[in-house]
Amino acid sequence: MSDQLPLMPKATAVWLVDNTALTFDQIAAFCGLHVLEVKGIADGDVAAGIKGLDPISSGQLSRDEIATSEADANHKLVLLKSKVELPEMAKKRKARYTPTSRRHERPNAIYWLLRNHPELKDAQIIRLTGTTKPTLQQIRDRTHWNSAALVAQDPVALGLSSQIDLDTEVKKAAKRLERENKNNPDAVTEEGGTLLPTAETTTSGHPEVAEILQPKTTEEMPVVREKTEAEEDARIFAKLKELSSGDDDGAGDEAAATEAPKVDDAS
Repeated sequence: MSDQLPLMPKATAVWLVDNTALTFDQIAAFCGLHVLEVKGIADGDVAAGIKGLDPISSGQLSRDEIATSEADANHKLVLLKSKVELPEMAKKRKARYTPTSRRHERPNAIYWLLRNHPELKDAQIIRLTGTTKPTLQQIRDRTHWNSAALVAQDPVALGLSSQIDLDTEVKKAAKRLERENKNNPDAVTEEGGTLLPTAETTTSGHPEVAEILQPKTTEEMPVVREKTEAEEDARIFAKLKELSSGDDDGAGDEAAATEAPKVDDAS
């Protein structure tokens, strides 16, 4: 069986059986069929309603190639290469199927894309989530019946889209925005502000604030001398002596108050 098969192999086999003296093996190898299937075509049991296709007029075989194969039963037919290169047909992308168990999570994924990737177009969001235009518009306008309960969730984590598809759509949107900015340099783009230097925010118009916030040098800062161990012990002993003397004075006053003679009311 050859790697490349002719167009309409069964119709080509019908024509070769009817119009040439090729063996069944040669026809089967050229058309990618089984030998018994080719024998059935010759007997009229297979492909009874199929009209034969001439491979010579369609440019798939030459007369010399057929004559050589008829003379040599071991020679295999060789398909002629087309002089016209046909472009590969792009595979039509089928509509994304969302399982029934995950359809209620689709609005959350749409909400996540609208919040995190506002540069995406509606068509891109529809491809990623498999939603419809009205549903997308309702979620964007906050008119969806469940808008109050929507929670932004990553469509990749929900299984509604693959990470490769999401990255591809985001890159496309980024390139589109870059082209639009180049074509329209006067367009105002939303950019996050940058923090100003401290010197500008503290000195401009507020010298008193700058004076407070400006760090002092080592010469301007007061020198704090660390106390020695002897000085620290002396301070502690002095504090204890002060506390003990205060307690003695309080005890003496209390004893004097108890020993004071009582005054006779009758006198």
